[in-house]
Amino acid sequence: MVSYSHQAECIGSAPREWRIWTTALLVMAVFVLSNSATPLYVSWQQELGFSNGTITLIFAAYIVGLLATLLVAGQLSDRYGRKPVLFPGLAAAVLACVLFITASSVATLLLARLLSGIAVGVMVSAGMASVMDVGGSARRHTASLAASVAMVLGAGLGPLLSGILGELLTRPLVPLFGTQLLLLASAFAVAGSLPRRRVPARHNEWRLRMPSVPKVNQMHLALGIAVFAPGISSTSFILSLGPSLLKKLLDVSSPLVSGGMACLMFLSATGVQFLLKNRSIRSQFLMSTASVFLAMLCMAIAVWTSTVAPLVLAAMLAGVGQGLGQLGGLTLIGLHVPEHRRAEANAVLNIGGYIPAAILPVCTGFLIDYTGLAVGATSFAVILTTVAMIAAGVVSVKLR
Repeated sequence: MVSYSHQAECIGSAPREWRIWTTALLVMAVFVLSNSATPLYVSWQQELGFSNGTITLIFAAYIVGLLATLLVAGQLSDRYGRKPVLFPGLAAAVLACVLFITASSVATLLLARLLSGIAVGVMVSAGMASVMDVGGSARRHTASLAASVAMVLGAGLGPLLSGILGELLTRPLVPLFGTQLLLLASAFAVAGSLPRRRVPARHNEWRLRMPSVPKVNQMHLALGIAVFAPGISSTSFILSLGPSLLKKLLDVSSPLVSGGMACLMFLSATGVQFLLKNRSIRSQFLMSTASVFLAMLCMAIAVWTSTVAPLVLAAMLAGVGQGLGQLGGLTLIGLHVPEHRRAEANAVLNIGGYIPAAILPVCTGFLIDYTGLAVGATSFAVILTTVAMIAAGVVSVKLR
């Protein structure tokens, strides 16, 4: 087996680090697309006439596509190389952009979000694994940081760009997703520059199975999922229902405000990773769960007092929770999981995180439709706080 790590070792230290961040741009380009639609949900809702529950279903279509892709993308990437998986994922992102531009029905939005999820599923398995491969064994921490930062920074830049264009233009879709297409063109170029790995076929490897990791790494993944899941569930809720919360709390429907809040959330996730990258994984995990707890407390205060400041603070704290949980989980994978199972391990981590991130916001969206904003949002906050505190207890025991 020809290893990416071996090829990376042949490159000098400075060029290798430059290449790590260049490869991370591949991940960022697709994640810019992942949340670009967030500030536009209210406009589509008014134009097409659908409920809060439908908004969360549109958001969840993205996670369905992501989860379905994660079931196979990591295994295919580990077996046949990164490029054969990356290129179809990028093609799905291009098609999603076209559908968003021409969207005139809920069905089209659902399909566009589904394809966005497929593209992101490829990135969090094969894309992030590519970043780790380029880093090699000597720069695992840098590669983990680059992959995680690329994800959250892209996820934040998307809604900010969407919000700015939505505020300035009456028809922002073509400029917004046209810009996305230019970013994806650069991603194709980065993917094409990756080294090619040839893997000798073995009979028992040709059959797909549920993603898994070696038994010795199962606890590493379990700890990562336990902390990453509450963090990404909190950001998913704010992404899907944040614009509706702003409209109901302050009668604010500006795409710039909702996009700016989403961007601030992910900038918090990015900044905290640089700030705390040298802390122990245990510390990162515990601070992640504490941030989720505080985020849910602030969100409950916002909906019961009808004030926006606690909601913005909740978004920032949710970003911190996701960023630190994600960084800790990826670092565990980079340090302990063998290279030939790394993309599959990334898939397992994200499957475990995104399942509750899909189910809880969707259930909350429909609960809000039936019981009201305060009861629905508070119920979500209580559930997620409980899960985060349980995760903190497990981490405290297992990572001493």
